[in-house]
Amino acid sequence: MESRPWLKNYPNGVPANINADQYANLLEFFDETFKKYKKQTAFICMDKSQSYETIDRMSRRFAAYLHSRGLEPGDKIALMMPNLLQYPIALFGALRAGLIVVNTNPLYTPREMKHQFVDSGAKAILIAENFAANLEKILPDTDIKVVITTSIGELLGWLKGWIVNFVVRYLKKMVPKFHIPNAVSFSEAIKQGAKFQIKDFESNPDDTIILQYTGGTTGISKGAELTNRNLIANMLQVRAIMSPYLKESEETILCPLPLYHIYAFTVNCLTLMSIGARNVLITNARDLGTVIAAFKKYPINLMTGVNTLFNALLNHKDFAGIDFSALKITSAGGMALQKSVAQKWKEVTGCAIAEGYGMTETSPVASSNPLDGNTRLGTIGLPVPSTDMRIVDEDGNVLTVDQIGEIQIKGPQVMKGYFNQPDETARCMKDGWINTGDIGAMDEDGYFRIVDRKKDMILVSGFNVFPNEVEDVIASHPKVLEVAAIGVPDERSTEAVKVFIVKKDKSLTEEEINEYCKENLTNYKRPKHIEFRDELPKTNIGKILRRALKE
Repeated sequence: MESRPWLKNYPNGVPANINADQYANLLEFFDETFKKYKKQTAFICMDKSQSYETIDRMSRRFAAYLHSRGLEPGDKIALMMPNLLQYPIALFGALRAGLIVVNTNPLYTPREMKHQFVDSGAKAILIAENFAANLEKILPDTDIKVVITTSIGELLGWLKGWIVNFVVRYLKKMVPKFHIPNAVSFSEAIKQGAKFQIKDFESNPDDTIILQYTGGTTGISKGAELTNRNLIANMLQVRAIMSPYLKESEETILCPLPLYHIYAFTVNCLTLMSIGARNVLITNARDLGTVIAAFKKYPINLMTGVNTLFNALLNHKDFAGIDFSALKITSAGGMALQKSVAQKWKEVTGCAIAEGYGMTETSPVASSNPLDGNTRLGTIGLPVPSTDMRIVDEDGNVLTVDQIGEIQIKGPQVMKGYFNQPDETARCMKDGWINTGDIGAMDEDGYFRIVDRKKDMILVSGFNVFPNEVEDVIASHPKVLEVAAIGVPDERSTEAVKVFIVKKDKSLTEEEINEYCKENLTNYKRPKHIEFRDELPKTNIGKILRRALKE
């Protein structure tokens, strides 16, 4: 089989390889970016603009503040907020201080927060005040000593910020009361940081700078160690496939996906920043009105999203009337793109959706359909530059064209490993190749497609849900005897969680299970369907057969 058969199908201007070693670290790259585009707008949030120069200046102060609190290079800081102007400042501030960033979903329950903070050993956190009450519950169980809180309106200017905070706190009552001694506000941290200097430290290509939690291929959430080289590589890989279609410092990007998610983190916060683009942040993409308003107000040239969001927008009454003449690229990832959605999107907007593929462990982008409009629906496209992908059978033998097996990936964007999990790392990585856990095939042109998921992972709106975690939570309910969780097809979210329960107490109701899950599981992990049964199918050694429940 020919080596890298996909190269012949790369659009003009896309190179076969990138140089992941041209910068020692991510900050070295972005120091150039901040100087080059300093007067340009980097981010817009709720119509408030933030320049590259502002991020540079404020991130230096934030870094100095972190050092003043006794934090050292290599320590970990959790960032837990929706899309806000505070995020890029905190990200680059943490990196300037030599800290490792632990991106955290702000919708996590206390139980989920505790797992991530204890496992990572985080010593500091910047958290939106909306979620601080949950932090208070588990703070004594963690190593976190530095707590910085921020409000939704904190960087929106005096008047707008006051109005937004008043609405969020008092009208919508979205900020539960909390009391965390010695917590400081983000603005106070920036102010205090102006009094201190950043300590010098060395940041090398193979140093971990982001600890991004993932489900991996089995089990509970694990921290993927992403290095300077990993993220520089993936940023340059994505730039390479986008550059023929984008002009430096001239593009306006719609960013409805959360920056704490690896897809938006690498594509929006790193790659598109690196070309001087301005990202329009959507704080809550479930409010489709704000997404549509952004389309109407700004000449959106590129949008990143997931299938469920595209589908929801297409079904909104105000979407079809928008002027999409500026839209050049629509990039989809995180979950499978449905053909009907892709076809309707092209019909309504005039812009084809280019579906890509990746995983947290690959920083995340591994493949993408060409961005010249020649997408192949039903495929995840071609491997990005400097990336090898192959199909192997269960014994690790490399398969040929159109043969079905597990997808493996190799490239400079593949993670260092799972934090503190050498056995799990060794199980899924060998000789630079990582097992994806996805079953697929490659055609003669080098296009890959996903056939099925190898494991029982459930994919809900682009987020991984593991049956084991859902089962563990529900099984801890005193009225539950046995439980099994599976994924079932869902029009809105691709898949939804369904649980089968054997009662221990006959009085158990669906409502009780729903309330219990609300306390212990993030929204997307909660079961949408609950079925009570007298017994569950099992193997001869007593293992529950999820496969039989799916049939």
